[in-house]
Amino acid sequence: MADHNFAHHSWTEIRALLDGAAPCVLILPVGSTEAHGPHLPLSTDVIIAEEMAMRAARKLETRGEVAWVLPPVAYSVTDFSEGFVGSVSITAETATALVRDICLSLIKQGFERIALANAHLEPAHIATLRAACDEIQARTGIAIAFPDITRRRWAQMLTEEFQSGACHAGRYESSLVMSAQPELVRDGVRAALAPKLISLSQAIRAGATRFTEIGGEQAYFGSPAEASSEEGERTFDILAGMIVTALDDISPAENR
Repeated sequence: MADHNFAHHSWTEIRALLDGAAPCVLILPVGSTEAHGPHLPLSTDVIIAEEMAMRAARKLETRGEVAWVLPPVAYSVTDFSEGFVGSVSITAETATALVRDICLSLIKQGFERIALANAHLEPAHIATLRAACDEIQARTGIAIAFPDITRRRWAQMLTEEFQSGACHAGRYESSLVMSAQPELVRDGVRAALAPKLISLSQAIRAGATRFTEIGGEQAYFGSPAEASSEEGERTFDILAGMIVTALDDISPAENR
């Protein structure tokens, strides 16, 4: 199986494959560095984004496409986790510019099929990704594949906890990290956490701007104790499939 890590290759290897006959796809994992309960690492969103990107690349490979996963974006707007040590937030303008400029640089080199694999769901962050995609298309005419899982089309494919909105470092995300990098889960801590069934999506619509405003004193919502690597495996397969579908949505059939 091919090495799908873009940065592991030399520039000449990348050029040769870009110039080849097979369609080339780049997937940019996007996450954050922020608190995810007392049981998950600050890199939770990055771990999830990278894994879903890698699995999507393998799916694309099976149908004859060349797919690479770019080095991840690990910082964005994380205002909801303000007050939790280790959480790092940048401005919306910086976040938009970072994703936009990465993609524009790659498009200039000849890459025209690019997807975002995003795992950070804060509304202000999602807005930066939409803005970046809009700016890229306005400048180049090229659409970026972005399956935004906060939207109904994609959300309805995911787990019950995810759809409830009580899903920050809960069963949904804990299961994904347990599947991708179980050694980074503080499992004894996770198993002892009581459910916190507070819907972030409802709280956000009501005007909340911080986890601590809505009962998230430990930066988790949902039921982390119910998580399992098996659920994570199933969910990753769905997430990877979303990336492939989103790419197909923006690509003519002859390019697939």
